[in-house]
Formats: sequence, structure tokens, C-alpha cells
Amino acid sequence: MTRTKDELSEIINQSIDQLRPFLHADGGDMELIEITDEGIAKVKLLGACSSCSMSMMTLKAGLEEAVKKLAPEIIAVESVENIESIN
Repeated sequence: MTRTKDELSEIINQSIDQLRPFLHADGGDMELIEITDEGIAKVKLLGACSSCSMSMMTLKAGLEEAVKKLAPEIIAVESVENIESIN
């Protein structure tokens, strides 16, 4: 089953929402920026997450693993910097 980018975005945003209480507790957050045609979800780390030494672990072990289980079309989750918020 092939999902649209909108459907994949919904899955990724739900996964971010599950992590959000933990991110907020540490003064951080993240948001989905884009999903590439290659299946890479690009997220922007916000607040304390942007400078936290554990942010890559949160990204890879937390978000990426959760997303890959729900949406195997996504092959990786990567952090992007210096991109304006989509909101």
C-alpha cells in the first residue's frame, strides 16, 4: 500500500505528538518540515532540542523507530537547520 505524503505527514506528526510532552519537559520541541521523494522525513529541532547533546538519540531512537514501524515507506528521519518554520 502506497500512502500519500499527507497520510505520511499525519503519521509522523502523531509520532511527534507522542514525544512532545517529553520534549516540552526539557524546553524543546520539533516539527515536520518535509518528506522527500526518497522517503526521508526532515524535522526541525526547536528550543532546547536544537542544542541538546541527546537530540540525535531522541530523533533516531525515538521518532525514527516509531515512524518506521507505522510507515515503512519512511526510510530515515533527519534534522534540518536554518529553515523557517512551516507555520
